[in-house]
Amino acid sequence: MNKFKITMSAMLLSSALVGCQNGSQKADEVIIEKPEIEIKDGRISPEVLAAFGRVSEAIVSPDKTKVAVAIGYESIEQNASNSEIHVMNIDGSDLQRLTRTAGSEFNLRWIDGGKRLAFLAKDDESGKVQLFTMNADGTDRKCVSKAENGMTCFEISPDQTKVIYGSLIKAFEKDEALFGDLPNTSGRYVTDLMYKHWDEWVEEIPHPFLADFNGSSVENAVDIMSDEPFECPMKPFGAAETFAWSPDSKKLVYTSRKVTGKDYAFSTNSDLYLYDLEAKTTVNLTEGMLGYDTNPHFSPDGNTLAWMSMETPGYESDKNRLYLHDFTTGEKRDLTKDWDYSVEGLCWNPDGKSIVFHAYYQGTMPIFRINVENAEIATVAEGVWDYVNVDAFDNDKVLALRHSMSRPNEVCLTANGETKDITTVNDELLAKLKIGNVEKVMVPTTDGKEMCTWVIYPPEFDPNKKYPAILYTQGGPQQAVSQFWSYRWNFQIMAANDYIVIAPNRRGLPGFGTEWNAQISGDYGGQNMKDYLAAVDYMKEKPFVDADHIGAAGASYGGFSVYWLAGHHEGRFAAFIAHAGIFNMEAQYLETEEMWFAQHDMGGAYWDKSNAIAQRTFANSPHRFVDRWDTPILVTVGELDYRILASQGMQAFNAAKINGLDTEMLVFPDENHWILKPQNAVLWQRVFFRFMDKHLKPQQN
Repeated sequence: MNKFKITMSAMLLSSALVGCQNGSQKADEVIIEKPEIEIKDGRISPEVLAAFGRVSEAIVSPDKTKVAVAIGYESIEQNASNSEIHVMNIDGSDLQRLTRTAGSEFNLRWIDGGKRLAFLAKDDESGKVQLFTMNADGTDRKCVSKAENGMTCFEISPDQTKVIYGSLIKAFEKDEALFGDLPNTSGRYVTDLMYKHWDEWVEEIPHPFLADFNGSSVENAVDIMSDEPFECPMKPFGAAETFAWSPDSKKLVYTSRKVTGKDYAFSTNSDLYLYDLEAKTTVNLTEGMLGYDTNPHFSPDGNTLAWMSMETPGYESDKNRLYLHDFTTGEKRDLTKDWDYSVEGLCWNPDGKSIVFHAYYQGTMPIFRINVENAEIATVAEGVWDYVNVDAFDNDKVLALRHSMSRPNEVCLTANGETKDITTVNDELLAKLKIGNVEKVMVPTTDGKEMCTWVIYPPEFDPNKKYPAILYTQGGPQQAVSQFWSYRWNFQIMAANDYIVIAPNRRGLPGFGTEWNAQISGDYGGQNMKDYLAAVDYMKEKPFVDADHIGAAGASYGGFSVYWLAGHHEGRFAAFIAHAGIFNMEAQYLETEEMWFAQHDMGGAYWDKSNAIAQRTFANSPHRFVDRWDTPILVTVGELDYRILASQGMQAFNAAKINGLDTEMLVFPDENHWILKPQNAVLWQRVFFRFMDKHLKPQQN
């Protein structure tokens, strides 16, 4: 459940509409543009939230003078989104839009010394996502590939003679004896685990294809894993970060978890594979390293490979260590062995002497630089921000995206110790809005520690008034409550509806050391729930908090938390909202697909009576405490959610209804673990606040 974030490339791929070949609008196309939006009283509404521009990519040109940026918008009316390519100077000046199509452009790369851009978009002729190129001014757009099943991502070799790309192949061949004369049957014949994954039945898997590239065509594509039934890039979110080219373009490193079925379901053992283009040989660089190994990056001289590595098998939220492999000596070295935090992304400085990365740290996500020789770590950029997509394009300059609880992504530049935004995509809209203050509070916990808790106040907060409050329960379970900006769980829209938001970094969240992060495993219903109650008890003593009208809401593990709190809150809450939450843990153990999560975090199978951790976990399943439920609850689910099946929420709704509680349910047949379609998102927000207002603002109803 920890993969709570979706890569922008995956989102754009799934939502892309049919584009046009020349990058300009056709007569019968409707282009999604920056919307005109009515704002009432300076408050964020669901419609205003949908109107924000989405900055998703920023790529520096080879000469370090330009930046290509992907900027997109949603349309509630069309129930779709779109992302277009823009180019600006490195200081943010002279922002120019280069494309104007009905379909998204993404996975941007500079080619031909910065004279042209390469990117993915849907091709009119094939109806598939293909590789396109165009001049740096947007002219001469052309589709240069004809991949049979399209492309999911790509990376061009440094010498620009080769391209590696992801494309889907059949996961298996249907049994002709069973299906040969039944072309219209809808039956799926299942013989092993991992038959479903997140939001799909596994009938196709991605494979890496290596092809010749001359700038105007992609030819002679070869599947370099043609005899292997394994994923590369790895589902569900693997993209271009899967691949790393050596500086001389003679070698390629890719990431894959080379297991299938039951073995895949229980394993987090992905490895890095070195493919030699001339010899056509493959070597496992991380054999014997049994956790996730991901995100490979060659050093500028090609002598060293850096990557992120987890140690513990089956533990998807283990510390991501920054590892180095010396190709000359074969030595492997954990560069962050003395640093108690988890690396989330990395890139080499051009001089090869240091590596820049970002990491969750004490409730935010700063940028750090680590010296390769002595492992000394320095802070590059910090503040009340989350920095992502870091690009150290110069030894003293770093390009990144940054966001906060009060503002979505913008492109920023760090130089000479100073960080500033170089895009202002949402400044005009934000200037019209009243944004609530965000405060960091250290809450005492029941075991004598302190917990970083974010408190978000209504925009026109008056300390002499009393406000209802909402406890936000995080998913994951090991996903940080940092300075994230969410279009669904958005704290500013909650604040704009005159709620005080309480967002604790309870036990199990990264950014506070490995012990704090790991404690939750095998302790569901334990200390992390005490942390939530401690935060509520702390805040309800404030004179401006209406202690009688506090709600709790969350998704995934946050939904589990809501269900658990419903049976243990002892009168603290007046309303609950749970999205995609675990209700019956015994059922969840067998219903979910990535079994490594259930095995590690739940402790094992519920039928193993000798396993004390597992027995404690299942004894604390929320469904066992329904007899204590006494508070109104709203349940929301997506029927395409194969991580936590919609039946979990339906069970919770039925149980609450049978017990006579004021209960509502919102079901989306076309959504998965998340709610992604614009109109569905607006409906969800409307139902959310109607329900909360009904129970937390009774004087207004």
